[in-house]
Amino acid sequence: MKPLRRLSLVWSIVPVALFLLFWEIIARCCVDTRSLLPPFSTVILEFRDLMADGTLLHHFTKSLGRVLTGFATGSLAGILTGVILGWRQTVNRAFHPIISLLLPIPALGWLPIFMLWFGIGELLPIAIIFVCSFFPVLYNTITGIRSVDRDFINVAKTLGASESTILLSVLLPLALPNIFTGLRLESGMAWRVIIAAEMVAIPTGIGALMMKAESLIRVDIVIVCLMVLSIMCFCFERFFIYLEQKMTGRWF
Repeated sequence: MKPLRRLSLVWSIVPVALFLLFWEIIARCCVDTRSLLPPFSTVILEFRDLMADGTLLHHFTKSLGRVLTGFATGSLAGILTGVILGWRQTVNRAFHPIISLLLPIPALGWLPIFMLWFGIGELLPIAIIFVCSFFPVLYNTITGIRSVDRDFINVAKTLGASESTILLSVLLPLALPNIFTGLRLESGMAWRVIIAAEMVAIPTGIGALMMKAESLIRVDIVIVCLMVLSIMCFCFERFFIYLEQKMTGRWF
């Protein structure tokens, strides 16, 4: 590892280590509030116990399955629809008013009506994640397609390229940074939304585990769930950053 990279890694770890040390000291010094702010070591031990008895893994896999299903279908639908609307001006004019009306609605704003439509079941959180992913990815895809310099399109037409070739070889590659921006942002948002949905209406998942822990005043379990949420948001974001660099690094 290069010295500069090693130094950068150290500087990124030191603040986290100091924060955890400060947390441990404060929690152990304030004995009266230990039930409301358990030491970091206690949280780690609880994490180990929840993993050992399978509780955390069970709830995590439920949440992960919902996020992957809803995010994959919502993002794919958003990209396909965004390509059509960004490429065809007439289609964009027809559907733009509807998108403008629905885009500002928060994903959790759909929860009451989805509960009436789909009931309390697996389809409910997946539908929420679908909506959470669809509109932002759709908007970013349209923006990416429409922001491509028209000179590139004109040059491709001059060289005799067909419309499908222009779309696949010119527009989509140049729109990828915008598309990945939408995917990266919404991958983290999907986890935030699924937690909220599970806290309200679903009996399994990380959000449901947090609500059960809250009712028992188990702050250590709540913090474990928050740590899992934070790690998954980080991992999903880093995955799309890595994928974007692999796909667009040679162009930009």
